[in-house]
Amino acid sequence: MRRLILMTLLLVAAPLTANAQTWPGWPAPPPPGYDPGSAIADQHRIEMDRLRNQAAEREALAQQQRLQTRLTIQQLEAARQPTPPLPPQTAYAPRTLEQERQAREAQDARRDQMVRGVTEIDAWLDRRPH
Repeated sequence: MRRLILMTLLLVAAPLTANAQTWPGWPAPPPPGYDPGSAIADQHRIEMDRLRNQAAEREALAQQQRLQTRLTIQQLEAARQPTPPLPPQTAYAPRTLEQERQAREAQDARRDQMVRGVTEIDAWLDRRPH
């Protein structure tokens, strides 16, 4: 059983060791005149150009969405129903003598109703202690 597991591990590990020994860029040494520093600089320049283009596209999309938002708001405001004008403020109309009398009587009735409730409480508070 141990031999079977060992053989399986060796068969699985054999291709991994071969892949680890290869050179990452080309199957052969680099060509003459190859400058790793300039290649890296080119990669960085290409990436920076890609990022600038991506930022410009995003800015253009944001501008387009701002314009569409303004247009939608203007359309909604144009479609809104106008509010009816407020009625004109009426001038002060003095009450007649009959209305004044009714208001005084209603005030007296409210006051009497309140006094009746208060006098019951006052009588209870003024009782003699036991």
